Amino acid sequence: MEKAVNEGEHREVREDADGVWSGSWVAERLGVELAGDGRLTGLLGLALRRNPKRAHLLVSNVLGKHVPQSPSVVYGYGVELGRRVRDLLGDDEARRAVVLGYAETATGLGHSVADGLGLAPYLHSTRRPVAGVATAGGFEEAHSHATSHLLLPEDPALLTGDGPLVLVDDEFSTGNTVLNTVRDLHQRYPRRRYVVVALVDMRSAADAGRLEAFAREIGARVDLVAAASGSVRLPEGVLEKGQELVARYEAAGAAEGRMSAAAPSGPVAQFPAPPGDGVAVEAGHEAHSPGARGTARPAPTGAQPDGNRIDLHWPAGLPDGGRHGFTPAHRARLEAALPTMAARIAEALPHNARRVHILGFEELMYAPLRLARELERATDIEVRYSTTTRSPVLAVDDPGYAIRTRLAFPAHDDPADGPGERYAYNVAGAGFDAVVVVVDSAGDTPALHAPGGLLARLAAHTPRVLLAVIPSYAPERHSMLPEPLRGPAFSSYAPEEVGWLLQDLSDVTLEAPTEEREEAIQSGGAHYAESLPVEYQPSEQYQQLFHAALKESAARIAQAVGVVTETVLAERSPRPVLVSLARAGTPVGILMRRWAQHRHGLDLPHYAVSIVRGRGIDANALRWLAEHHDPRDVVFVDGWTGKGAITRELAQALEEFENSDGVTGFSPEIAVLADPGSCVRTYGTREDFLIPSACLNSTVSGLISRTVLRADLVGPHDFHGAKFYRDLAATDVSVAFLDAVSARFPEIADAACAQAKELLATDRSPTWEGWAAVERISEEYAIHDVNLVKPGVGETTRVMLRRVPWKVLARAGAGSDLDHVRLLAEQRGVPVEEVDGLPYTCVGLIHPKYTRGATGADGKAVTL
Repeated sequence: MEKAVNEGEHREVREDADGVWSGSWVAERLGVELAGDGRLTGLLGLALRRNPKRAHLLVSNVLGKHVPQSPSVVYGYGVELGRRVRDLLGDDEARRAVVLGYAETATGLGHSVADGLGLAPYLHSTRRPVAGVATAGGFEEAHSHATSHLLLPEDPALLTGDGPLVLVDDEFSTGNTVLNTVRDLHQRYPRRRYVVVALVDMRSAADAGRLEAFAREIGARVDLVAAASGSVRLPEGVLEKGQELVARYEAAGAAEGRMSAAAPSGPVAQFPAPPGDGVAVEAGHEAHSPGARGTARPAPTGAQPDGNRIDLHWPAGLPDGGRHGFTPAHRARLEAALPTMAARIAEALPHNARRVHILGFEELMYAPLRLARELERATDIEVRYSTTTRSPVLAVDDPGYAIRTRLAFPAHDDPADGPGERYAYNVAGAGFDAVVVVVDSAGDTPALHAPGGLLARLAAHTPRVLLAVIPSYAPERHSMLPEPLRGPAFSSYAPEEVGWLLQDLSDVTLEAPTEEREEAIQSGGAHYAESLPVEYQPSEQYQQLFHAALKESAARIAQAVGVVTETVLAERSPRPVLVSLARAGTPVGILMRRWAQHRHGLDLPHYAVSIVRGRGIDANALRWLAEHHDPRDVVFVDGWTGKGAITRELAQALEEFENSDGVTGFSPEIAVLADPGSCVRTYGTREDFLIPSACLNSTVSGLISRTVLRADLVGPHDFHGAKFYRDLAATDVSVAFLDAVSARFPEIADAACAQAKELLATDRSPTWEGWAAVERISEEYAIHDVNLVKPGVGETTRVMLRRVPWKVLARAGAGSDLDHVRLLAEQRGVPVEEVDGLPYTCVGLIHPKYTRGATGADGKAVTL
């Protein structure tokens, strides 16, 4: 049965400063009425939105979402409701309860209710999928603009117990959301008791009867606790009339925007409005009409649109909210840390700040609320609190309307449902001396700091914008996969430079003579990744060529490293997780990591994984990455592109992985040092020149072999394998190569940043020019197999060192970039043909009709 519990402490909520109810504008035009509890007009205002199911919007004055409010008032309402739930349940039942809040509007309210209850853990639904966290449930919110809710508890036991489930939403209007939630969860984890909590219960009599009938149907008790109750009276035709009104005002706003854009200077033009109506204030526009609550304060000269960061010193491992669960123990840790964190905010504020706004971020409502309340408690500053939202609402600058101003800006958390507009209401024009934006690290992206982003929008309306970033909580996941291998136990690189997501096969004999390998590969008897070539031992002359090439090209390589790293930081993630494709990508990934440290002071994670042509990327390595990092931050790194085979391989492999594991977020876009084949968007250069790390094998790659994938060595739960050639330490130049390039960073830094900025403004779409050239060469030379055509200096060098080469095609006039190739060709008796119009500096051709007899004892290839 349902038991309504609506009594509770009366809390005075001040109406608008003009003494006008903030729902009167809509009520007068649409005939909408609030009936019931006398406190409703203090708790709720009205606004309009474009929605095919419901035009009006009940706007809470105490929720802290659309209307800036004293954080003590916002928090107090939730805590009081929680205390009433505890009184209703009793302490024994309260200890067995779980509180569940609804995203996005009620995440903070639900958490506050859990605080009032005191004894129960808290979880809120989310619209943000989190890689590696299994979905424990989900439901739909039919009338919402964003309908799907996910439940992602770190501890599944939060939902599997049989104690009371306390469901918290800001308003209880039809009951559909609660019914959908309980129906989904009750089928999986049946309970005897549910408690529904809301600020306002606005159900009709028919809707109230539906909940009672549903409770009888499932054989459970359902109680209701609300701060106030009533109903909304809607006249016939209100939906169509509301939609027409919204369309008229939106059209007026668009016209105003055109006039504003056309005006060469002077004040921002106002919306044309019907007589007696207010002026709608949209993104970036200021209101100057009589009766506005405050004129927007323009940012002073020298204001920082990107904001100044406040380091909160958020406690390590403390969840940022209830997305994955928040326990009473977590609450105790937060309570202990709040005074210090609030003091850090106070220290960062302008010394004369008297009116300050704390602005949370969509589902991140609770942490900003608690920070705001602590700041309010500990200082004499007038503090207000609200959060950004996905909900599109019409803004009308009238005292009788709940949404006076609207700032629109692009989503900045790379949402799973794609890009879109987000909003901050009633902040512009409110006369704040400073706004402190509080986001989690998933929302601290380039879009947040972009010229049209949230920080820039706010900077036009307040003298100071500050930014506090709370680490996005990553649930602990227990994996059977081992931790990455690191030097000096595996590789000659320093342990912090790279972690190898590989298994060590150093004690296994995997090498086979080049001729045997080539015959087996071309006959289809074996895959190239099932064995290793014998490591090439460079002659003294060849080593001299390497060092000469490194000396000549170090600055050129350093600039390409800077360009590709700056591009990644600007476009992909402000704190990327670099994942090199072993082994050619590994030195480049380390150099990119060093650049990020040198130029930005960033300490980026860096790993190396295996990818095998025809077999895909190591799926277990992807699983490890998804368990430890957000896949959206992962940037795959390689040394260079040839014809783009690995680019295609990665894209296909990630699609298959997403289908098999359900993990989304990994981007197939590879970042490379050189892209002569025009196969990728993110690169340091598209020139085909000698990268000295291509000259050698393991002795320039941390003494690590090429990766191995063989069924008898690599099981279904193993990483791919590789060998560590410790015995080659005397000839190792891996760190020398890195040091020579990174030593040139200071002299080329400005040029690299300027070049990256230019590239970011250009169309870098791949043309796949290299692939077309390879297909043409394959036919012209009667090879008829693109896999035997290896374009570019790097790929040609690999042919000379690992395979049985047939010919080298060199661009006419190619200079010292090919000295080492010419030397290798001379040593192996391979002809070098100069070719006009070659898009690469050179192309290596593998012998197309190789058998073991095609190479003599001297290792020279025969001529067909």
